[in-house]
Amino acid sequence: MRESTIEAYLRDRVKDLGGKAYKFVSPGNDGVPDRLVCLPGGRVVFVELKAPGKKPTKLQQIQQRRLSDLGFSTWVIDNKENVDVFIRCCKDWVGK
Repeated sequence: MRESTIEAYLRDRVKDLGGKAYKFVSPGNDGVPDRLVCLPGGRVVFVELKAPGKKPTKLQQIQQRRLSDLGFSTWVIDNKENVDVFIRCCKDWVGK
């Protein structure tokens, strides 16, 4: 399965919750997570998507740690099943 397939699945599931999964690009800041997930009620989560079995690069890990240090939740997702776990957590956060 390709990373793009997992990314599309995430985007569609977040939309079903009433949220947005914006493609996150930050010029001059390589390694930032792929998606900025904005949920109803003001919850923001960063998501790094990977092909199945792939792991974040060292730079991606550094960027995730920086975001976590600021208090943001960051997830690494490499399959549709983990998207479903993420969405279940999101439902708890938004009360759906």
